[in-house]
Amino acid sequence: MSEQFLFGKAVKAIADATHVIIGAGAGLSEAAGIEMGGRLFHEQFRDYQQKYGIQDLYSGGFYPFPTEEERWAFWARHIWLSRYKVGGTPLHRDLLALVKDKSYFVISTNCDSQFVLSGFPEDRVFQVQGDLSEFQCSIPCHQKVYRNKESVKRMVENTHALRIPSDLLPRCPVCGKPMSMHLRMDNTFVEDETWHEKNSAYQEFLKRAIDQKPVLLELGVGFNTPGIIRYPFERIAAANPDAMLIRVNQGNAGASYIDLTNILSIQQDLKVAIDKLKRWSAA
Repeated sequence: MSEQFLFGKAVKAIADATHVIIGAGAGLSEAAGIEMGGRLFHEQFRDYQQKYGIQDLYSGGFYPFPTEEERWAFWARHIWLSRYKVGGTPLHRDLLALVKDKSYFVISTNCDSQFVLSGFPEDRVFQVQGDLSEFQCSIPCHQKVYRNKESVKRMVENTHALRIPSDLLPRCPVCGKPMSMHLRMDNTFVEDETWHEKNSAYQEFLKRAIDQKPVLLELGVGFNTPGIIRYPFERIAAANPDAMLIRVNQGNAGASYIDLTNILSIQQDLKVAIDKLKRWSAA
């Protein structure tokens, strides 16, 4: 299949779609410049590489730091750079331009809020795995999350020798136990009222969309948590021949385990692919 035919078919499918369901994985954030490893990590976390041998943000999140003061120094820098300093990205804004006139909804396993920061309405975005801008009780003693910008800022400003002062360690305002990130790492993840509202909104959108003529636009989704986006998208496409699954990924762009005829596999850099889709749709 030639590139011209492939992108032409993808643009036509999006134009003709009754609904667009965007599924975003880590590959999208990395393509947008929010890297878990690579050059930026080496520049911003060289001291962590040298002292602890940490090679990327993902493994750093699970590193057994000797003290809570050291662990939160790492997390504070991670959150500040990945969530607060970066702002919206051109790639996410290009994606918004591609779908802004369609009925669409976003489900993302990323926790960086890039869709909302780049102009997507909050009520159309479901970050199913949590949000870097939120804390929760580590137990958890109650199902509520807390915005963390000011707390993180104080930690970053007061980090010395890769440690924060003990009095800046975040504590649960209800039980006094340590706070943790609102990220789905284990069974302590808090699904608060807003999480359930977003989940319900996504499920309602799916009900309206799946029997019509939807496009499932899957971007940078791998196999860490394939049961959230990758496999469900394939099942929707398999059940509805009028649906089109457009899977953009530098690797593993084909169907995983279902023999699909209504899939367009674009094995390219996401930034390049979204730019082509945007330009071709405007032509």
